[in-house]
Amino acid sequence: MVRCCRAALCLVIMLGMWPASALAQKSVSEVLGQPATPEGQPKSYLEELMLYSYIENSYVANLRDAGRGGVNELRFYDHAGGYTFNAAELSVKKDPSERYRLGYGVVITAGIDSQKNHSLGIFRDLDDGPPLYRNTEKFDLPEAYASYLIPLGSGLTIKAGKWATLIGYEVYESPKNLNFSRSFLYTLGTPYTNTGALASYQFTQWFGATLGLTMGWDNSDNNNGYVRPIGSFVFTPIDKLSALRAEYFSDPQGVRSSETIAPGNNVDLFEVTLTVEYKIWRGLVGRLEYRHDEASRKAFSLQDHGLTPTSHAQDTISLALYYQFF
Repeated sequence: MVRCCRAALCLVIMLGMWPASALAQKSVSEVLGQPATPEGQPKSYLEELMLYSYIENSYVANLRDAGRGGVNELRFYDHAGGYTFNAAELSVKKDPSERYRLGYGVVITAGIDSQKNHSLGIFRDLDDGPPLYRNTEKFDLPEAYASYLIPLGSGLTIKAGKWATLIGYEVYESPKNLNFSRSFLYTLGTPYTNTGALASYQFTQWFGATLGLTMGWDNSDNNNGYVRPIGSFVFTPIDKLSALRAEYFSDPQGVRSSETIAPGNNVDLFEVTLTVEYKIWRGLVGRLEYRHDEASRKAFSLQDHGLTPTSHAQDTISLALYYQFF
């Protein structure tokens, strides 16, 4: 993980335009129609047990030549071959609290996106990898963990198992991201999940820290014989904003871009993405997106019968439709 982080530099600029809508997750208590606990009183167990579920489909059109297998090279999630059933997900999570100190989380997914999220050792072996993932199952267990709140100060939380990475502002669940397509930072510079143990402490309402040990980058099988440290600081002075995304990703040795760039060759990647989101009905949301990718050397449009990239640029238009059940 350290080697990959040193090999790449990424800058993402988010230009705030309008407030983002709240996620549509619901507690089991809400789903059952039970009355809410009066403000100021401890919540019931079913109010702390949160559900999140969605399905997503998309249609992606590449305005230039498409890549191998209809995949946008260096962008594994959004296929350029037309219609894709991206994902179906069911998530059950409970954060530890002072009243119920034991927490846990389980997330089950299916669809093309699941092929990209697999960690080594759970539904994925060493014989499969980006950008096609043809031998990987189209279902996954991206998260499965237990946590506990220790009554120390404001509360020390211990977590063990498999969870979504602490790094970056994007996650594997597309509706929770500001854009439909994932950034280069997420696709090439961020582990999707980690397996190991964490300790988290919230120093103030707006600042917290997490430290832990993991099996590595998208790895649930300790094939290297040692664990790696991981950590994050969370600074949240304002609410989330929906935005226009502009990004610069520098890969000096082509380490993270090796699917299309021969290792050892420098490449700089740029992209700008504009996403318009519209709530159609209840949990039904449509997204229309335009994205332009640019590279300092030919890095896109690998053809089915060759391995040599043919273009410096790539333009795509995406239409995505998802429904959030809760």
